[in-house]
Amino acid sequence: GNEAMVPVCGFLLLFGFCKSAFPPLVAYLIVFHVIFVFFIWTYWKSVFTPPQQPDKKFHMSYSDKERYENEERPEAQRQILAEMAQKLPVYTRTGNGAIRFCDRCQLIKPDRCHHCSVCAMCVLKMDHHCPWVNNCIGFSNYKFFLLFLAYSLLYCMYIAATVLKYFIKYWTGELSSGRSKIHIFFLLFVAIMFFVSLMFLFGYHCLLVSQNRSTLEAFSAPVFLNGPDKNGFNLGFVQNLQQVFGEEKRLWLFPVVSSKGDGHSFPRRRLNEAQNPLLANEEQWEDDRLEDDNPGEDAWTFPGPPSRGWWPPQGATHGSCGPLKTSLVMAGLHWPGGDSQRDKGFRRMGKPVGKPHKFSVCGLDRLQVSSLSVEMET
Repeated sequence: GNEAMVPVCGFLLLFGFCKSAFPPLVAYLIVFHVIFVFFIWTYWKSVFTPPQQPDKKFHMSYSDKERYENEERPEAQRQILAEMAQKLPVYTRTGNGAIRFCDRCQLIKPDRCHHCSVCAMCVLKMDHHCPWVNNCIGFSNYKFFLLFLAYSLLYCMYIAATVLKYFIKYWTGELSSGRSKIHIFFLLFVAIMFFVSLMFLFGYHCLLVSQNRSTLEAFSAPVFLNGPDKNGFNLGFVQNLQQVFGEEKRLWLFPVVSSKGDGHSFPRRRLNEAQNPLLANEEQWEDDRLEDDNPGEDAWTFPGPPSRGWWPPQGATHGSCGPLKTSLVMAGLHWPGGDSQRDKGFRRMGKPVGKPHKFSVCGLDRLQVSSLSVEMET
């Protein structure tokens, strides 16, 4: 019992001596080592956490692969991919509206997944390939990378702040040792240089997190069924943070797994009239059809102007094509050669009339619509 108390008493005496003799130095050392431990910990996790790859269900089966490779027509190949994608939670598309497919990995890419040429594999929610950690940053380690930047920034700031007063003494000539002068100057210079560099990088990634975007999505907006949308995954500031750091706030500052989701599917922004006028028009046409007094199965009649949106001329009837669902941004509408919209019974709510474009619907005459050009077969 007495032997076990000897090292404890020795440590307490040593700590008490250091505290009484050098109280500022003890505080500096404690804070320094706490920051240093988190700096090393996050760096380790960023380097040695492997990027996550898509599940097997996104890979082509043997039969689908044979069908795809034996088919020479691009249209038929796209149809095969579309059939496969129907069973998967994928909502993003290529620029031309096709299913996102990786020829090298032979898989349908999940949303926000990209192929890394350095790692030679598809990475879930890929952000970028970082040469500083020699790893691909994606869904599995993006939180660790952000914390690594944060603790690196704090580490440099702390070193610069604690060395600054000694640099002032060096500048005013109060330091006598020439060797320590070089160390102080070099340490302060390196700390400030890395602090400035990391500040811009960390600030940029904080902006991306607040908007729920990746670096790749910031350069090229994800494409959905209704077109490109740079804010397609923007859920609001708080939920965007939770997508990366999780709902447990006590785990936010620790490099442990807490991100929401599985990396294969992500919640998308809810669209409404204010955010997406394309969807708003489509919903308005559907609502108007339901409000009709005598809607036949194969006919759509318009007894008069509604209280919102656009309305065709009174008495116009759509035939077997069913309800008008064009998802158009209708900022202005009139008959060719007409004197005014009012003369033909049109009503509008929205932006001023812009440059007119043409489309045709059912048996109705050719109309001119602002903001978008669509040709529909009758």
